[in-house]
Formats: sequence, C-alpha cells, structure tokens
Amino acid sequence: MSILQAIILGIVQGLTEFLPISSSGHLIIVPWALDWHFFLENPGLNKTFDVALHLGTLVAVVAYYWRELGRLATGFLRSLRKRRIETTDERLAWLLLISTIPAGIVGVVFEDIIVTRLGEPWQIAIMMIVFGGVMWIVDSRARRDREIGDVHWKGALGIGVAQALALAPGVSRSSVTMVAGLLLRLDRESAARYSFLMSVPVIAGAAAFSSVGVIQDGLPAGMATPFAAGMVSAAVSGFAAIWFLLAYLRRHDFKPFAIYRFVLAAGILLLVVAGMRPATGI
Repeated sequence: MSILQAIILGIVQGLTEFLPISSSGHLIIVPWALDWHFFLENPGLNKTFDVALHLGTLVAVVAYYWRELGRLATGFLRSLRKRRIETTDERLAWLLLISTIPAGIVGVVFEDIIVTRLGEPWQIAIMMIVFGGVMWIVDSRARRDREIGDVHWKGALGIGVAQALALAPGVSRSSVTMVAGLLLRLDRESAARYSFLMSVPVIAGAAAFSSVGVIQDGLPAGMATPFAAGMVSAAVSGFAAIWFLLAYLRRHDFKPFAIYRFVLAAGILLLVVAGMRPATGI
C-alpha cells in the first residue's frame, strides 16, 4: 500500500464515518472498484489499517466536541460518586453509554459472521438501497419537534439497537442512528449530534478491541508512514465532515445522501452485471 492509497482511504474513512453513507462499505468498495489488491495479498493489513483509520476519526470527533465531552465525562464520574443522576450532562452521559451496549454485544458475539459472511459488493449495494430508502421515508415523515435533551433511556436503547444493524457494511452507523433519532422526533441537527457523540465510545471500544492483535504483531514492515498518513487524513476529513453535516442539516434534509446511496449501489451492480468486477470482492 502506497502513501497515496493510504491518504485516499483515510479521506474516504473520515468523510463516510460521519456522513450517512457507510464507512465500512466504502472501505470495501473503493479498493474493489480501483482494483487494489494489497488487502487480499496481505490479509492482516486490513484489520490493522482499519484500527489506524478509526483512531483518526476518533481524533476528529474528540477534537470537535472536546468541551462537551469533557463535561459529559465529568458528569458521568460525578454521578457515580453521588450514586444519582441530577444534571443534564450526567443524564446524557448515561444515555450515550446505554446506546453503546447493543452494538458492543452484537459485535463481540457475531464478529466471525460479520467478517466472513458480510461485506460482499453485491450485499453492500443492497444495503445501500434499502437503508437509503428507509432514510428517505423517515426523514420525509418525521415530526422533528424534539431536541437532544428530550431523549429518554428507552429511546437511547432503541438508537443503540439500530446502531447494531450498522455492523453490516453498507448500512452506515451514522445513518441508522440518525434515522432512529428522527423516529424519536429529534430535529435533524440533534439526531446528528447524538450520533456523533455516541460514536466516541463506539469507535474507541472497537479500536481497543481490534488493536489487541496489532499490539501483539506490530505493524507490517514499511507501513509506518502509510499508516500515519491514513490516520491524519482520516482525522482532518472526519472533522470537516462533522462540521459540514451539522451546518447542512440546520436548513436541509437527508435526501441528497439517500440519492447518493442509490447511485452508488446502481454503479456497483452495473460493474458486477457487466463483468467488470467480481460480485464477491477482488
């Protein structure tokens, strides 16, 4: 893997982690479409590079929300010390924790199935279409008359259950959590903000879980510079994606992202049908 390829994948990861178009799906489709074989030739590289890119996006969201995350962390520790929840920050911190539980359980229990049976290009195309349609319909019909402070523990758990669906590439973690927020009648910006805040423990937990093998085996020879380049590009593009989406959703809807998903899915299926790329990956 060259430095340029690492930068491209870092930018893809940073943008698609927070825009509702599926980061895991894009990280499979981009090398597949461009006929890059390095992950196939070096299977261990895929997991280690994925950890690096996720650490980059973690830096992005922490950098954007560092003040609020500091308040939430303080509120969480304070509530533990007092053994009760009193303030808005304490309550939101616990709600975000509740939202991470379902995906954490599903990810650990079904890791092998997710890795070995999901993520084929044709499957990603179908997920793009299905959840793009769900996003379009929900966004068109949602009432959007509540803010993030109106979320209750059942709603937080519901968002967490929705997030577990995103373990299948092509679904999009940000998409399903934002859609779940809209179903709870959150306005678009509040749904996005909740999704971004809950990504911190999710990304950190996933990176920590996956980094065990990286720590044991170390980086492949000659990969330190590409890994660093990928992390930096993921952090910068991720920060830009958060800033853009929050500003965009103050006045606009999710329909352009649904349309993008439909167009991408059509392109994937066209490449498969035309025999230009295999349906089951490189």
